[in-house]
Amino acid sequence: MLQISSHLLNPLDIILTPIMVLEEENYPDPPSTFEQNYRCYPVSFIEKSHLEKGDKIIMPPSALDRLAYLQIDYPMLFELKNPSASKVSHCGVLEFIADEGLIYIPYWMMENMLLQEGDIVNVKNASLSKGTYVKLQPHTMDFLDISNPKAILETSLRSYSCLTTGDTIMVAYNNKKFYIDIVETKPSPAVSIIETDCEVDFAPPLDYKEPEKPLKSEAPPEVEEEPPKKIPKFNPFSGSARRLDGKPAEPVAASPVQPQKTEATTSDTNGSVPSSSGSRKRSGKLVFGSNADQNSNGTPKATMKEAKQDSSKKEEPKFQAFTGKKYSLKN
Repeated sequence: MLQISSHLLNPLDIILTPIMVLEEENYPDPPSTFEQNYRCYPVSFIEKSHLEKGDKIIMPPSALDRLAYLQIDYPMLFELKNPSASKVSHCGVLEFIADEGLIYIPYWMMENMLLQEGDIVNVKNASLSKGTYVKLQPHTMDFLDISNPKAILETSLRSYSCLTTGDTIMVAYNNKKFYIDIVETKPSPAVSIIETDCEVDFAPPLDYKEPEKPLKSEAPPEVEEEPPKKIPKFNPFSGSARRLDGKPAEPVAASPVQPQKTEATTSDTNGSVPSSSGSRKRSGKLVFGSNADQNSNGTPKATMKEAKQDSSKKEEPKFQAFTGKKYSLKN
């Protein structure tokens, strides 16, 4: 007869053995990263256009279950990536009510990432550090014309969870949309702005033009008026003297013109005319001959002119009254 060992038929051995085997097996830790691909559409498709003023997206309920299982820290921030264009941005989440396989994001984010309706977008959870510095650049100078742009910007950024360098955000004010570029963020290219004090700096708007420098006028520069020049007085015979005989003349200082007295030359006791050497005037004056002032007869020219004038006066008849014929009034 075949005998079976009793220990093989012990039911406790059969039950405890598989339990011990399960305890010895090592399962890997559940993944801590959420990553999924969805088709994206604008938030206006579900009548939530007010979400255009921020960076919140709408995700399906299955994403919430997965995030809760992974114990993702709050606030939940995500990295959006367009695989076809290698564009990356960051956002937060508002609700989990979208249809499965779909997400709804603001249209300005779709423009930044070059996404069209129905394109595939990769969604991955992200952990961002709090921002300490942000540099913004408005597209137009109209934003600077707002009475208090700092207050408007602070109010608008309350709808944003994070900022990414290179993105263009939209700020709505007074029924007008203002687009602003994120030029720089610190301490990292993408930062969280939830409950943080962040320093904000502005770069010149894209349409800003430096004022043109005034062109230099072609008019000649103003010349200072010179004082009127003093007209030099006329000094006769101020040049150098030259003698007619060619001998060098002694330089004589110019002197004012003095009327020359006409001196009548007298003849010697013999009736002879004085020699030319004795009748010459002082040196320094031009003399054209010793007998220049005398006539050929030895009489001065001045006396001849006076004689002619006297004769002309004598010849003129004097006026005489009642020199005509006499007539009588009686017959």
